[in-house]
This record gives sequence, structure tokens and C-alpha cells, in this order.
Amino acid sequence: MPAPIRLRELIRTIRTARTQAEEREMIQKECAAIRSSFREEDNTYRCRNVAKLLYMHMLGYPAHFGQLECLKLIASQKFTDKRIGYLGAMLLLDERQDVHLLMTNCIKNDLNHSTQYVQGLALCTLGCMGSSEMCRDLAGEVEKLLKTSNSYLRKKAALCAVHVIRKVPELMEMFLPATKNLLSEKNHGVLHTSVVLLTEMCERSPDMLSHFRKLVPQLVRILKNLIMSGYSPEHDVSGISDPFLQVRILRLLRILGKGDDDSSEAMNDILAQVATNTETSKNVGNAILYETVLTIMDIKSESGLRVLAINILGRFLLNNDKNIRYVALTSLLKTVQTDHNAVQRHRSTIVDCLKDLDVSIKRRAMELSFALVNGNNIRGMMKELLYFLDSCDPDFKADCASGIFLAAEKYAPSKRWHIDTIMRVLTTAGSYVRDDSVPNLIQLITNSVEMHAYTVQRLYKALLDDISQQPLVQVASWCIGEYGDLLVSGQCEEEEPIQVSEDEVLDVLEGLLVSNLSTPVTRGYSLTAIMKLSTRFSSLNRIKKVVSIYGSSIDVELQQRAVEYNALFKKYDHMRPALLERMPIMEKTATNGPSETVQTNGETDSTILDTKHLPSISQPASQANDLLDLLGGNDVVPIIQTTVPTKPASAGGELLDLLGDLSLTVIPPMTAYNKNGLIIEFTFERSNPNPNIAVITIHATNSTEADMTEFVFQAAVPKVCSFPSCSTVIRKHIFISLIFLKEQLEAIKHRHFKIRVPVYFRQGLLKSYIMHKIFFFSGYCWHLI
Repeated sequence: MPAPIRLRELIRTIRTARTQAEEREMIQKECAAIRSSFREEDNTYRCRNVAKLLYMHMLGYPAHFGQLECLKLIASQKFTDKRIGYLGAMLLLDERQDVHLLMTNCIKNDLNHSTQYVQGLALCTLGCMGSSEMCRDLAGEVEKLLKTSNSYLRKKAALCAVHVIRKVPELMEMFLPATKNLLSEKNHGVLHTSVVLLTEMCERSPDMLSHFRKLVPQLVRILKNLIMSGYSPEHDVSGISDPFLQVRILRLLRILGKGDDDSSEAMNDILAQVATNTETSKNVGNAILYETVLTIMDIKSESGLRVLAINILGRFLLNNDKNIRYVALTSLLKTVQTDHNAVQRHRSTIVDCLKDLDVSIKRRAMELSFALVNGNNIRGMMKELLYFLDSCDPDFKADCASGIFLAAEKYAPSKRWHIDTIMRVLTTAGSYVRDDSVPNLIQLITNSVEMHAYTVQRLYKALLDDISQQPLVQVASWCIGEYGDLLVSGQCEEEEPIQVSEDEVLDVLEGLLVSNLSTPVTRGYSLTAIMKLSTRFSSLNRIKKVVSIYGSSIDVELQQRAVEYNALFKKYDHMRPALLERMPIMEKTATNGPSETVQTNGETDSTILDTKHLPSISQPASQANDLLDLLGGNDVVPIIQTTVPTKPASAGGELLDLLGDLSLTVIPPMTAYNKNGLIIEFTFERSNPNPNIAVITIHATNSTEADMTEFVFQAAVPKVCSFPSCSTVIRKHIFISLIFLKEQLEAIKHRHFKIRVPVYFRQGLLKSYIMHKIFFFSGYCWHLI
């Protein structure tokens, strides 16, 4: 059989291939020849064939059929064969394949070989791909080589011990005696690997960490010798003595000094020395300074040392290298909470990074800028951040707008400044703000009573300039609907009032309804604003006409609003002024339980799950009646729900006070359900002055000690009325009221009035479901009327 081609010739031949297919054909041809040689047990050229196979493996072609040949080369007595065999084992084998266990005995023999280079090959292979089984079997040999006087073997044995500890952590104590003597070695390679081994042991075992803390003075002495030593061509890198060893020692000192006062005190001086004496003109010095900064920040260092570290990061921000600037911004972002004042000194440099062309630097600078905002610098920082928001890429606008909202809410010096800032954000990046920005700004405006005229005038001007920013348009529509009379009357004192007529305001809102830029939500805001202006403007006929047009809109939401508003004009016109009054001040109520408030178009829906601290409710009769008809139409039964912590007997009266100051005629109650500690009673009440309103109150009582959670009450009633479901927590009592109008009861007075009641509730781990039927005969209905 002819001699196979050499590796060099194979590489030259493959490089001449012009296409992928041509290269693949060459590889397949050569692999076939290598397989034939393996089958013939050709020992002469096995090493050459495995070397070519490894090159093909590096190109991405399969070479698994050469695994056993690697084992044969390892078992050979020739060093050249062993070198290729071990290299092939590291590339082609791993612990997931059982073949690697066959080489355990060969590695053990080679670890005891008389030639240091053969021992070095075995240590490299074990440290690269040794499995946990191999590590357990060979840990003793590795530990012996750690104690040898040969520095070449000691550094390789230390790295192999790191791999053994990672695979079998319980063998850590085996290497403890040998590790203590490694730091006294003068060879930098042994020192480097011993520091790596110590770091691994300290990270994996708290006991080892406390044990090795007594080595801090020795590590400090080694680091000081590296700094003070003169030029050494063997270890010099860009004028710095062995920076790799310095970085490793600094990292180990950071681990040893974290949370320990004595160790931190011992290394304070050397850290200050490294920070002040290291040259920063080359990247090597910057790497050492960065590790020094991380060590200072992690240990219990002195305040002056921490300021020095932050000043080093500040100098990094002026570096031309983008990577160094990014690292500095990231490190400052981590330390800004603990050393806020020190980082504040570099605020101008950080703000300048917002103008950087690199996207990652710009994002880190934005995050750090928001972290630096406080009550003292809020105006200046917001000015810079608003300028950044105006010029930044769309990818940044959402995060920047959210950050400005949060900072303005937390540190706003005045309500006018707060409103101006939010409006500036909506004008600049309105399409990128969060979904809750609109209700939050509406709440802010509502609570700023003295700023109503100024706000509505500013928003009206913004609306004339640009209607493409939908959140801005929604807030402006809401404010014009609420405070349109202030806009027309020109009562603004903060700036020069503008002269606006009612028709001009309505023209703008109608333009929003027909604009292609308006979303369905925006159109809903605009229609609601026009409806509210019916009680503030005199152009009533025009408003009725606009509302009636959208009663046949293809947008279901818009159509429903228009139909309900038409019903207010036609059937409940006497309630319209009270229903469309200005929204009261919206205040978030702090409760022990979770509270969720949703505000849309000036309507507030609050669900409070705690019943202990409820605010007192006092509403005029007109407002309560208006609330009852928000659903609109003759065939709807509104609900008023509240919870009463004490005095269940009088709670019904307090509940009905929501409807006004009414005197009631009490009709005997009916018990609908009384099981499992839950009592549900129906009581019937009628208003003497107003016979058109009748009330059925459902009183649910929890007689057990535990709370009933996830309580859901539903009712299936005749088609002429409806009853939405309700859900809450029952501690002791809860009241739910159905309000019936006369014409609804007229429709069922000659029939049986039936309610089917499904009730769900959870008590501890027990979940209950009840289906109960209650019949009210027509006599009840007639009597109620």
C-alpha cells in the first residue's frame, strides 16, 4: 500500500478547492483512504492519519471513527504518537462517551512516567476532558505531582486540580496541604495557577474561604513585589510586570475581603498603591485598574478608597476606547446606589455619553442618568433627558419616556413643572409611552385644581399643532371635555389666555372623530368630550346631531357610546347635568389589601379587596341616580355594592343613602340560603317620595371565623332586567343592591318573578358551589310598585 500523503500536502490540496462540493469530495476520498489504513492496522502511518483526521474535524467534518486509533496512539511508547493521541482524545472524546474510560489506565501510567513532557500531556488531557470517575481514580497522582519540585509539572498539576475540584468537589480537602506551599514558589507560572486553584476552592467552599483568609498578607506581599519590581523581559507586557498574575491576585483578594473587616483592612494600602501607580496609557494598565476598582467596591474598603475607585471609572469615561467607556458606565451603574454622591461628580461626563454614536454606550448612559436624578438636579437632568428623547433612536424612546415619567412623579418641584414635563414627553414621543401614562396624567391634572385652566389651554394649543401623538390627543380630549368652559372663558392666569369660541372647540373634536390618524380609543375620548360639553356649552343642537350620527358607526365601541348618550338626551335628560359633572379629585386610597383603580374617560372603577378602612361615602342624590344610568337603556338593572365592617342592621340604610336622602318603607325579608356558615337574605324596600324606584338588597353574612374569599354572586333574572355578577371578600357582611324602575316591574307584575342564584366562594382550602332558586310571586312585585 502506498504511503499516505502528509498533513501539509492535504492542507494545500484542500485549499485549492474552488467550491464546497469539490472540497467535500476531497475530504471523502481522503477519509476513505484513512479508514482503509485503520482496517489494515497500519502502525507506521497511524499518527499521520490521525493528524489529518483532526484537521478534517476542525473543518467540521465527522471524525468519530478515529477515537479508538487515538487510544492506540496514547498506548504507544513514542512521544510523537502520544502527543497526537492525547490531542485527538481532547478533541474527539468527552465524558458522555464510554470510550474515554478505556484511557484511564494509560493516563495513570503516563502520570508516573519518567519524562516530564509525557506527564504534562497526561495532566493536560485529564484537566481538559476527565470525567468524574476518572478524576476520582487519578486525584491521588495529581496531588503527588503538586508536591514535586518540578515547576513545569506543578503548574500543570494545579490546573488539573482545578478541573478535579469542579468535577468532584468533595476531593477539595485532598489538595489543601499541597496548596499552602504553592504561593511560596518564585516561578510566575506556578504562582498564577496556584492563585487560580485558591480562587476555585474559595468560591466553592465557605470553609476554605475562611481558612485561606490568613493568606491575605502573603498575597499582598506578592502583589507589592510585582508593582515595585523593575523591568523583567520574561514577564513584561507593555511596561507592566506580569499583568495576568496581578489581575488574578486582585480577583482572589476581592473574594477573600468580601464581608471581612480584617482582610479588607490588610489590603487597603496595596489597593490604593495599585490604583495610583498603574499606567493608564495602555490597555494592560486599564485591565488592572478595572480589577482594582471591582475589588475596592466589593470589600469593606475606606470611603476615600471608594471615591478613588469611582474617579478611576470617571477617567475611563474619557477614554477613546468604546469598550472601556462601556465597562465604566456598567460599573458606575452598579455602584450608584451605594456611592451616589461620588458618582454625581461625574454627572456631566455621563450626560455627554448620551451623545455617543455607540448604541450600547448610549443605553448604559441613559440608565445611569436616570439613576442620578434627585430632587436637587431634577430640572437640569430632565432638560438633558428631554433633549435626548427628542433626538434618540425609536428603540430608546419607550424606555426614556417611562424613565422621565417615573422621575417626574417622584421628584417634581411643582405641579406645573410636572404637567409641562409630561406634556413635553407626549408631544415628543407620545406613540412610545406606556399604556398607563394617559390615566396617570389625567389623574395628575384632575388633582391639580389650580392648574385646570392653564392645562386645558396648553393641551388645546398642542392639539392644533399635532394630532398624530395619540396619548396626547386622548389627554387633550378628556381635558377639553372636563374644562372646556374654562378654555372658552379665557380664565388662564399662568399665561396669556387665548380667545376660543365654542364652535372652534367643537370643530377640533369633530375633526378628531373623522381623522385617519385617530385610533378607536381616541375617537371614544373625543365623543365623550363632545357629550360632556353639552352641559358646558350652549351649542346643544350641534352636539345632539354629532352624537346621533355615530349611533350607526361600524365601530361597536363608538356606536355603544353614541346610543347611550342619545338615551341620555331622550329619556334621562333631567339626569344629564349631574351625570356629566366634572370628575372629583382622584386620590389613591391606601388599604391593607390590594387596590386597583382604572380611569378611562374620566370614569373611575375601583376594586378594593380589604373591607377594614373604607372611606365614608357622601354623594348627592342626583349623582347617584346618574351613576345608575351609566349603562343606559330601560332594560338594565344597575348595582351598587359596598362592604360594611360593623352594624349590619343599619348598613342597608347607609347603602341606600347613595341614592339620596330617602325615607323607606320596609317589607319583610326573605332568607334565600343558610348553610356552611353563609347566610344570604333578600330585603325589599321602596321609596315613599319616589314610587318609581324599588330596591332589592342581598345581604350576605359570614358567621365563621375565617374569611370567605373569591366570593362570586350572580343572578339570572327576567329578560326585562339584567344583573351583572360581582366578586369580593366576605369578612362578616356584604350588601348588594338591585335597583328596579317602575316600568321594569310593570312588565313582570302579572307573572312569577324568579331569580336563579349561583354562588361560588372559597374558605381556606375548601371551594364551594351553590345553585339556589328563589321565587318572588307577582304579589311581591305589585306590592313593591
